[in-house]
Amino acid sequence: MSSLSGYRIMWMMVLFDLPTGTKNERRSASKFRNQLLDMGFQMAQFSVYIKFTSGKEQVTALCEQLKPHLPLAGMVDILSFTDKQYENIISFRGTKREDSPKNPDQYQLF
Repeated sequence: MSSLSGYRIMWMMVLFDLPTGTKNERRSASKFRNQLLDMGFQMAQFSVYIKFTSGKEQVTALCEQLKPHLPLAGMVDILSFTDKQYENIISFRGTKREDSPKNPDQYQLF
């Protein structure tokens, strides 16, 4: 069996801009962030969460799971891209350039 292809496995990125002017809006935004964490997403930035997936089918399933948890107000965008595309990310922390984030270890099934 061949190893997993960097063109098949996908990353999913959820970007959002949610209102936080009232106590209820802040509660709703926090609930949404916590839901992303419960679903296995990792925070890349405060309003940007990422998750490594096995492919498009899992991205579609995660989108369906996320729909009931979307806040009533604000904007949520979901991007998906291949592992090969993600490996070219350029990250800056302050004025220093950092190496691309290490991808999760992958297991090969026989």
